[in-house]
Amino acid sequence: MARGKSGDRAEKATVVRLRPPRKCPICGKDATQADYPFCSRRCADIDLNRWFSGAYAIPAVEGEEGAERDDDED
Repeated sequence: MARGKSGDRAEKATVVRLRPPRKCPICGKDATQADYPFCSRRCADIDLNRWFSGAYAIPAVEGEEGAERDDDED
């Protein structure tokens, strides 16, 4: 009996996804594994441009501690 390089394994390996399927946050299409969490490089670039242009911002609240530090430095 002839055997291939795979030995006794005649069945193909199945791919097990580690992450649940998600939609692209930009266009809503199914995300690809190569560009996760986006569906394409184009959507990833759109998201990056939004960060660079300031469309996305992480709000910061300065408390009294931040004001005291500024006064001490002068």
